[in-house]
Amino acid sequence: MELKITKTRFRTLFAAAVSTLIAVYGAQAQDKVLNLYSARHYSTDEALYSNFTKATGIKINRLEGGEDQLLQRIKSEGANSPADVFLTVDAGRLWLADQEGVFAPVQSKVLNERIPAAYRLASNTWYGLSTRARVMVVDKLKVKPGEIATYEDLADPKWKGQVCTRSGSHVYMLSLISSIIEHAGAEKAEAWAKGVVANLARQPKGGDTDQIKAVAAGECAVALSNSYYVARLIKSDKADDRAAMERVRIVWPNTSGRGVHMNVSGGGVLKYAPNRDNAIKFMEYLVSDEAQGYFANGNNEWPIVSGLKVKNPALDAMGVFKPDSINMIALGKNQRLAQEIVNRVGWK
Repeated sequence: MELKITKTRFRTLFAAAVSTLIAVYGAQAQDKVLNLYSARHYSTDEALYSNFTKATGIKINRLEGGEDQLLQRIKSEGANSPADVFLTVDAGRLWLADQEGVFAPVQSKVLNERIPAAYRLASNTWYGLSTRARVMVVDKLKVKPGEIATYEDLADPKWKGQVCTRSGSHVYMLSLISSIIEHAGAEKAEAWAKGVVANLARQPKGGDTDQIKAVAAGECAVALSNSYYVARLIKSDKADDRAAMERVRIVWPNTSGRGVHMNVSGGGVLKYAPNRDNAIKFMEYLVSDEAQGYFANGNNEWPIVSGLKVKNPALDAMGVFKPDSINMIALGKNQRLAQEIVNRVGWK
């Protein structure tokens, strides 16, 4: 028997089929999305994101902003938040975000095996993804080799009027003070901070690069900086940057003791992530050999994965050091006390 379909009926069936296809492919397309809130503002991270998309087909929608701004947004959006992953650049900030309850635990053998326990939470809510050290930079003309060897030396009255730092309330400084609290106690940490303030060459201002250049200009004898800022200047092709690095020497503090203060850039999967599976894939990708190489060569950070070798001449030129093995949790739980110390000693 011949089945006849009227034009009206055909149009109805065709429209239904198209609607079904749109729904199916639309759902599939939505499955290929990751919404990232990132406080990392490094242009070199573009390679990380594009290569993840090439490898997985998952498109990354990225919203960048300040750490506090993004955290407040995540909290205010609540269960309606489109964000899947939050990335930021300090263990103290990660700890705070975790305390605010924005992260969700992740069960990932890849993350737990590749990231050392000191750089992640046992609750599996956030993970360090790369490391950086807080080094000292000294003026070769003012400081003899070995004359400044520890963070504690910055508080020695011998260096009165010779220390440059950024604001004591900046999270990089708060994390360093938090580590001193963990090792030596709050009383000694406050005495140290008071001594540093007494030795300042100027009111704290600018970022870490500004501190390095102040040393090179003879404005102070010693300053603190995250390691990747130093590496950037080593790699720079600008004549003034090269001249600055000729004038200064890098000091790895406390290598004969507890080791150099370390921090992390990291992140976690958010509690209400609409694309949770994609978020976990992204986090796992960030600890792959390929991605870890981008952290190292793109932003001059060290891989979080133990034993992974990367080729970065600027990092190699900085030499070898002993890292502090303190658990990153301490940098968060001591941060409020560190801020109170900063306020009391007037480290503006």
